[in-house]
Amino acid sequence: MNNSIYLDYQATTPIDPRALDAMLPFFREDFGNPHSTQHSFGQRAEAAVESARSKIANLIGAEARELIFTSGATESNNIAIIGASRFRAKMGDGVKRVIVFAFEHKCVLEAARSLKEEGFTVEVLPVTPDGFADLDALKHALRTPASVVSLMAANNEIGTIQPIEKAGELTRSAGALLHVDAAQAVGKIPLSLSQLNADLLSISAHKMYGPKGVGALYVRRRPRARILPLFQGGGQERGLRSGTIPAALCVGFGAAAEIALENMTEEAERLQKLRTKFCDALDAAGAKYKINGSMTSRLPGNLNISFDNTSALQVMQNATNVAISTGSACSSASVEPSYVLQALGVDDIVAAGALRIGFGRMTTEVEVELAARELAAAARSAKNQTWAV
Repeated sequence: MNNSIYLDYQATTPIDPRALDAMLPFFREDFGNPHSTQHSFGQRAEAAVESARSKIANLIGAEARELIFTSGATESNNIAIIGASRFRAKMGDGVKRVIVFAFEHKCVLEAARSLKEEGFTVEVLPVTPDGFADLDALKHALRTPASVVSLMAANNEIGTIQPIEKAGELTRSAGALLHVDAAQAVGKIPLSLSQLNADLLSISAHKMYGPKGVGALYVRRRPRARILPLFQGGGQERGLRSGTIPAALCVGFGAAAEIALENMTEEAERLQKLRTKFCDALDAAGAKYKINGSMTSRLPGNLNISFDNTSALQVMQNATNVAISTGSACSSASVEPSYVLQALGVDDIVAAGALRIGFGRMTTEVEVELAARELAAAARSAKNQTWAV
């Protein structure tokens, strides 16, 4: 394991040592419940949580009181989509229609589908061949009233950065709320909620060098985005997400946000250079491959490629020293093509061979060149193996 090269930064990131150091006291001496503010233990925990909330808000250009802590982006996405849809259906004008795009993360698609059982209409919109939301389709779909539109900020497989600001203009003029799954984007590219026209936005700490198990949901105050909570409890987090907040995780999240804000531009430039070096090394090794999705508006550390006439599963099995992933559902005998790439119109054979490669803060130039050579060799070997789609 110590010799493995980790290139799966879209799946998760290692926690930054500075974020870990910030967390440790809240597992030991400052272990108080941040909601037990009658004594000093709880008061210190509460102050640390609120400081973290402010740091995260600062990263995205929000007010601290517009953020609620959750267990991660999956919970945030569910609260936003289901909670906002239920509120309008129950407390508003009774509209029960949700719009999503075909390449959204599974938790977004499943949250929307779950609303069907409650009588909601769910419309899934197409995306362009180069990996962007079809805004013409959105404009047409919004001719019929909708409660929520959900569009990710950056795709988790192909890394394409979406036109959130324009989508927000369309949804707002149509009287719908725009929810943005920004798990892959926050901390990697600049996002300012003063410009995005987003009403709800989901964040995950472990995608930006923070701890697993904590995330946040931005809920716009002006104009106010109204949502119903998914479960009941003590009314913490403005009554939208009950339960005791994990102070240590929140502190690590806040530290990661502060680090990201300070280093984002420099880090993005370095990751783009690493990505270029990786492609150059593949070319030098004679690899034949296709890049999936546009390269003009893409997360700096993301690459999604399909080697010619190969199975992604077999390439990964052959490249034992490189940790990468595929958006496909893999089994021992076959690879199910990625639904994201299918939404782009990518051929099933090419989609089944797609690999997601993610470069990150701890990736080195030496690792990039070694990984490229090993993957090129693994792809050559895979061409001689029998595989199925």
